[in-house]
Amino acid sequence: MLTTIMYVTIYVTDQDRALGFYTEGLGLEKRIDFPGPDGRFLTVGVPGSPVQIILWSHAAAAGQPGDVGEPAAPGPLILESDDLRRDFEILRERGVVFEQPGPEDYPFGVRVEAVDPDGNRISLRQPRKP
Repeated sequence: MLTTIMYVTIYVTDQDRALGFYTEGLGLEKRIDFPGPDGRFLTVGVPGSPVQIILWSHAAAAGQPGDVGEPAAPGPLILESDDLRRDFEILRERGVVFEQPGPEDYPFGVRVEAVDPDGNRISLRQPRKP
């Protein structure tokens, strides 16, 4: 039986730039950095979580296309926070770019969307407390 999510992939155009964004900007930790036969295998992850995010070099798939004014689908990555308003201020000070001026309240909790250097949307969420 399946037991856990091992990897998810974010397509990036510059792995070093993406590594800086995900580690220095979002505060994730670098896990694997291996020059494999099919390209550099580079992963990051949330400290304490077994799930790893592959930062895979593939320019043709990088970014999240969308038209202005259309409802945006969640990004390929959704990260959870226990205090999103505090984390938003910390991340903004680190230079992370957000789509909204601040976190917004929703029926499920609080959310804000960040954008990585390749245009990938990163959803940051804080679940509503019962």
